[in-house]
Amino acid sequence: MNAVWPWVALAGLGAFHGLNPAMGWLFAVALGLQRESRAAVLQALLPIAAGHALSVAAVIVAISVLRVFFDITALEISAAVALIAFGLYRLVARHRGRAGMQVSGAQLLLWSFLMATAHGAGLMLIPVLLGMPIGDAHSEHSHHVAAFSSIGVGAALAALGIHTLAMLAAAGAVAIVVYEWAGLAFLRRSWINIDLIWVFALIGAGVILLVMALR
Repeated sequence: MNAVWPWVALAGLGAFHGLNPAMGWLFAVALGLQRESRAAVLQALLPIAAGHALSVAAVIVAISVLRVFFDITALEISAAVALIAFGLYRLVARHRGRAGMQVSGAQLLLWSFLMATAHGAGLMLIPVLLGMPIGDAHSEHSHHVAAFSSIGVGAALAALGIHTLAMLAAAGAVAIVVYEWAGLAFLRRSWINIDLIWVFALIGAGVILLVMALR
């Protein structure tokens, strides 16, 4: 079970990210309604998911490299502090992305990357990533050589793929439901504040990780 839970957690976090309107499905629905096309909704979600994946990939690479040079406990404490601090920052200064509705795929990708980064999407994955065989170092020589093991690279790619697919599936499902049946007016009367839940999830993840690291 211990070997399975990180993958379940990655998929769950991906779905959670996908449900957040700020991560892109709201933008995709708005484009679809403007162009009166379901295909426009689905087409917009692809670069949005790609931008999200790039933001998460940057965190995976950073964790992989840092694990070569720093003790895992020190990394866990640093990550916990970063999560808590970022969550508090998001609570005080809530971001809202602005972009024109005439956008290209590349612009959507960049917008999604910036939004995912600003919302700390990759940071939320740190507690899971630190427990996975990503970017382990080979220290067979006197000088420690920083390198990705084949297992680490495979795990990193799988982690990114599972998380992104779950995010895309959740965002796509909500976008189609809203576009076909609910409409944007539904958001004003029915949608819970997932962005606020996200903030407390960041802080909660940081607190849990800090407690585990200090045990």
